[in-house]
Amino acid sequence: MPVQPFEIARVVIHRNAVPHPLLGLAHELEHRGVIATAMSAIDWDRPTQIPTVAEPGRLPPGSGGAILNAIAQRAVAAGVRVLHYAGPYPTAALWRALSRSFHTDADEAAFTADAIGRAMRLARDELPIEFRPAPHERRVIACGFVEWRDGPLRAVIDNAAYERDGSPARLVAIESGWAAELWFGDAAWSRVAELGGDGALVAGPWPIERVASDIVGREFPAALRAALAELVADAVPAVLASDARAAIASRPLVWADLGARTARARPARDGFEVHAALWVRIAPFGLARLALAIAEALAPIVTTALVAEITARA
Repeated sequence: MPVQPFEIARVVIHRNAVPHPLLGLAHELEHRGVIATAMSAIDWDRPTQIPTVAEPGRLPPGSGGAILNAIAQRAVAAGVRVLHYAGPYPTAALWRALSRSFHTDADEAAFTADAIGRAMRLARDELPIEFRPAPHERRVIACGFVEWRDGPLRAVIDNAAYERDGSPARLVAIESGWAAELWFGDAAWSRVAELGGDGALVAGPWPIERVASDIVGREFPAALRAALAELVADAVPAVLASDARAAIASRPLVWADLGARTARARPARDGFEVHAALWVRIAPFGLARLALAIAEALAPIVTTALVAEITARA
C-alpha cells in the first residue's frame, strides 16, 4: 500500500522502497520537484539502522544532517536504544554528522577503518558499532541555523559549517557566547558572526577576509607537487596511497581564495585548489611546516574524490 511521502529540510522522502543499483531497496529523495538521489530503506516508525545516501552532494546543504537527526528523534520516540550503520560509506564526514545526533563509545578510526573496502564491495551489512540516539535541536537564524545540544554543536552560516575545534571554520567561546571564526596557522583569520549564549545571532555575518597576495591563482610547480604527493599518500587510507600519490603528482594544484574551506577538488578531475591563507599564515614558519599543512588540508579532499571515482567505476 502506498505511503505518503514527507519532508525534512527541503527534501521530500518517498517512503515506498524501490530497487536501487547501489543500495538495494531504497527511498527516493526529491528536491525541488526532481528525484535527486536515494537512501537505503529503513523502518521510519521504528528505525534501527542508519542509512546511506547514494549521492549526498545532490541534496541541499545541511539536509543530510537533518535527516540523521530526524532518525534519532524517531528512534527515541519508538524506544529504540541502539542503531547500527549498514552501508558502504563509513566516512569521516558521516562520522561527524552522526556525532551530532548520536552518542557512541567507538571512535572515528574504528568507524572508518574499512571505508574503502566497504565502498568497493558495496557492503550493506551492519557495522558492530552501537549508536545511541541523542538528537539535537535546530535553531534557525537569519543566515543559516545552529545545531544545539547542551550548547552549540555546529553553526551553519551562509552554507559554511563552524564547529567547536573545527578547521578552518570553528566555534570559539567568547564572553557573550560564541564566535564563528576562520583559523589558519593556529590564529584567527576572520570573524564571521557572533552568537549569544542561547545560539541566537547577535552580530554579523560579516564578509570573510580576502587573501591579499599575488599567490592566488598560481599553480604549484611539478617538483613541489611530487613532494606533496608523498605526504598526501601517507595521510590517506593505505589502500588509496598509490592513487593519491598519482593524483597529486599528475593533476593541477592551484592556490586559491576558498573562503571557509582549506582545499577543494575541481570538477571533472581537473586537479585541486588550496587556500592561499595557508601560504600567508604558515609559510613564514618554514616550508616544511607549510607542506605538512597543505597535505593535511588535501588528504580528506583527495580521499573523497578518489572514493567517488572508484565507486563510479564499480
